[in-house]
Amino acid sequence: MLLLIPISFGMGGIQTQPISVEPLEPAKIEVELVEPKFVKPTYTLNVEPLIQAMIMVESRGNDSAYHKGEKAAGCLQIRPIMVREVNRILGIQKSELEYTLEDRWSREKSIEMFHIVNNHHNKNSTYEEIARAWNGGPNWFKKSLTKRYWKRVQKQLKKQQKDERSNTELTEV
Repeated sequence: MLLLIPISFGMGGIQTQPISVEPLEPAKIEVELVEPKFVKPTYTLNVEPLIQAMIMVESRGNDSAYHKGEKAAGCLQIRPIMVREVNRILGIQKSELEYTLEDRWSREKSIEMFHIVNNHHNKNSTYEEIARAWNGGPNWFKKSLTKRYWKRVQKQLKKQQKDERSNTELTEV
């Protein structure tokens, strides 16, 4: 291979001089495809007890629960419109993550979808606001049925607290 390199002689003139160069070996580039991963958001509240209570209210903890009339599936009874909303939010965030209707059957992915929606719409909300919004959608505050849902979630939260205290007392003995 012949390479021409400009050489200056100090008087403003430039001349080219041929130089022989060894050919280079083609470089090998390794590309590793990485699956996009869900990153759990941070909250001012610990929402884990709320999520567990909502799972019990929605499906009695059954990951295979299905409500035919609403096409709601999984432990959090996620409807197709919610999966679309999750993917819309991910698009706004320029995320490569995308959820499918099948993902509703996975407890882990259902909880991830909950976090995505909650972080986008209700990040610094109360337990009541989060639960009622999950149940009633964006206009939850106009829907009286969400009050009944919240009462059921509250009852489950109290049961969980009572169970925790009982378990703590048993381990201390």
